[in-house]
Amino acid sequence: MEQYGKILLIAMPIFLVLIVIEKIYGYYKGEDTVPLMDGISSLSSGITNATKDVLGISLTLISYNWFVSKVAFFTIENTFLTYAIAFIVIDFYGYWTHRWSHQINIFWNKHAIHHSSEEFNLACALRQSISSFVNLFTFLLLPAAFFGVPSIVIATILPIHLFLQFWYHTKHIGKMGFLEKIIVTPSHHRVHHAINKEYLDKNHGQIFIIWDKLFGTFQEELDAVPAVYGITRPAQTWNPIKINFQHLWLLTKDAWHAEKWMDKLKIWFMPTGWRPEHFEEKYPVQKIEDVYHFEKYNPKHSERLKYWSLFQLFATLGLVSYFFANIGILAPLQLLLYGLFVFITIYSYSELMDTNKSALLWEVLKVTFGFGCLYFFNDWFGISNSLPFGNLLISIYLLLSLVMTFYFVNQEFKSYSELKIKDRLRS
Repeated sequence: MEQYGKILLIAMPIFLVLIVIEKIYGYYKGEDTVPLMDGISSLSSGITNATKDVLGISLTLISYNWFVSKVAFFTIENTFLTYAIAFIVIDFYGYWTHRWSHQINIFWNKHAIHHSSEEFNLACALRQSISSFVNLFTFLLLPAAFFGVPSIVIATILPIHLFLQFWYHTKHIGKMGFLEKIIVTPSHHRVHHAINKEYLDKNHGQIFIIWDKLFGTFQEELDAVPAVYGITRPAQTWNPIKINFQHLWLLTKDAWHAEKWMDKLKIWFMPTGWRPEHFEEKYPVQKIEDVYHFEKYNPKHSERLKYWSLFQLFATLGLVSYFFANIGILAPLQLLLYGLFVFITIYSYSELMDTNKSALLWEVLKVTFGFGCLYFFNDWFGISNSLPFGNLLISIYLLLSLVMTFYFVNQEFKSYSELKIKDRLRS
């Protein structure tokens, strides 16, 4: 956990700078692909995923170490060849886990967040799952285990492999000639994120596009078919925590309503989107039928709310950076409490972004929780050791956050409601 936290401290500012460069470039070219609220939601999702990973809230049923101890034919040293084998095997593993996440109902829940943005930009690469608590697919790493690739090599390559998937989430890079035949490019990945019928469930590769060509899931980007992004059952929220569990909630409700016991069971393992017979009529779910004619999610905001949301994002990034830098110092209980505070914070301000009045209740919970931690530990998780006025700054932030949330909910949201009523009367 400590080592991964240090890696994230290096990676986060790099990702952020690249996202800002993409936005500036898009604005200059007249095609801003990073709308502010969408970008804040994506970055907030990245924070939740990084926090969950650092806390180690996941379970591997059969560890890679166990496989190595049982099936290794060789013992090899940590050479370039070792890392090359590990990289190829991890990419093979990534292809199949990615493909099954698209094709099997229950596994789609952990991946829907990544596709939930109706834009395509570097920020949406950071939309990663917090709803995956069990790793079932370690067996796909068996080829590396046969060669005796040490677990430390796998652990080193996994985050590198993940970070290398960041760059191709952009609309600003066209086709890349010969590289299109070997690696996943922005063109390939635009196809993957598209909801056009020509593109659905194609190009699952993560680094090498060869797996898609080998296993029949490759689709070239077509000039005549401009990609449309998102998910066919749109998220309709900026709240990344809600998005992480929307599909699971739908499956749970459908299993509850299903009359046949076989349907209650198989709904989890059928192809993604499958529902029992007549459920679309009995229990309709919003679905995009015409990908070229639908309204993107964009609730009415004031400029003040947009900039306040941006402030909340950067404040949370600061809090999380302190968290990652001090993982090795904090006790297990402190780690869990800090992680919970981060999740409540993001839930609160993303509810505000959705113009939901419940944001105030979440903000009260967050502020109460924050001051409770300050009182219980007599310090903000040891911040006074490195920042003399740290506790004062945290207190000011908590109070300011509460006041501003109260203002938006009781002043601006009231005017939004009045405008909606007037629009309905006119129509």
